[in-house]
Amino acid sequence: MLPTAVVRYLESHRKKHLAPLMEFIRFASVASAPDRADDCERAARWLVKYLRARGMKARVADVPGGRPNVLAELIVDRKKPTLLMYGHYDVQPAEPLNLWKTSPFEPVIKGGRIFARGASDDKGPIFAHLMAIEAWQKAGGGLPLNIKMFIEGEEEIGSPRVEPFVAKYADELAADAVLVSDSEFFSHGRPALTYAYRGLVCLELTVEGANQDCHSGRNGGVVANPIIALARLIAKMHDNSGRITLPGFYDDVAPLGDAERRAWKKLPFDEKALARSLGLKVLAGGEKGLPALERRWARPTLDCTGIRGGHIAEGPKTIIPARATVKLSSRIVANQNPNKIIAGYRKFVAKNLPAGFKFHIEQQTAGWPLLVPLDTPALAAAKDALVEAFGVKPVFIRNGASVPVTAYFQRILGINPVLMGLGLPDDGLHGPNEKFDLNQLYRGSVAAAAFINNFSKQQTKKKS
Repeated sequence: MLPTAVVRYLESHRKKHLAPLMEFIRFASVASAPDRADDCERAARWLVKYLRARGMKARVADVPGGRPNVLAELIVDRKKPTLLMYGHYDVQPAEPLNLWKTSPFEPVIKGGRIFARGASDDKGPIFAHLMAIEAWQKAGGGLPLNIKMFIEGEEEIGSPRVEPFVAKYADELAADAVLVSDSEFFSHGRPALTYAYRGLVCLELTVEGANQDCHSGRNGGVVANPIIALARLIAKMHDNSGRITLPGFYDDVAPLGDAERRAWKKLPFDEKALARSLGLKVLAGGEKGLPALERRWARPTLDCTGIRGGHIAEGPKTIIPARATVKLSSRIVANQNPNKIIAGYRKFVAKNLPAGFKFHIEQQTAGWPLLVPLDTPALAAAKDALVEAFGVKPVFIRNGASVPVTAYFQRILGINPVLMGLGLPDDGLHGPNEKFDLNQLYRGSVAAAAFINNFSKQQTKKKS
């Protein structure tokens, strides 16, 4: 159990902790927006200043061609275990702004919730970890283990430069465990420990026809249309049963075990309620015949996320466009290789694109999937910490989203990360009116403090 003084400190400093959190959220740190580069720099420098004020050795680590990361550490005793905490300060774009009820980068507290972009994903959960560290320092007699922090600046654009970063700083990031803030509860009041993420492949496919836009009267019927060709390609990427038709796409998919299926059937998942919350009658995506949770967590996907070509302003324009581009993304599951998936895209387009066209594929993201064992000591420490903070045993779940760095913690550092997130499924991640419940912040800080306690005792006992 946590020392009573640590819990009391967190309870008595709730209002005091809100001010710096709100300041942190105000940075419009959108990694994907070139005009927000300064906001990312300012957010990173703010974090460094905040961490240094709490006794940590912290610095901005520049990422060539990208947004900076923040690295920090507080070594209390080289003989004690070391915990690496991970989160990200970058956020999704706030557009469309007209759908927000409040200004996205001016946090507002209403009904016990913080409304703002990044409040839940991932600034609030990061801050819960910082609150826990401070409580141990101020009221717990000092931290019982060494702390390292890695706060990323490009997670929301697929972490395109994180693999070489982790490899470069592997010695500096070395730890006995990694605690990740970027995951979520299964439902309100039901904490979860996530043991799998899907990987992510993002690319742009451009189909080119004539060397310029053509007059559709003079050339209609003789010049082939790239938009039509691209639309047909996209349509062919799935068959009528929802299966993806790229060559070799399913070759390496790890089969789902019977034990997992049985465990998922016991979860209080309401498929119809989820559909209603999304304004749908049914959840019709993915492969026909498979349960919704299996399609959502354990099966790979291929989606069209954006398309452009030709005249997109209001009013007609009589042209045959010279080119058309589609943004494609695939979520991939355990054992799948993102590079093999990208090669499959290339083979598919080369085989199915009609004569008279050229194509170009620009790779944007290639992140590996994650699957961690359920019997690690760190996961046991997290389970007990969530019970202590929320009074409920967590469920073990997969997550259909992607946090690319987690796979590199496993592949490069040799550490199975603990995914103990605090967000709720209805927090509106990536959409308008994102929110973070204050109860999740406050109890989450207790959970982080309890994990520090549990893991330090566990490792100390192991070494003795």
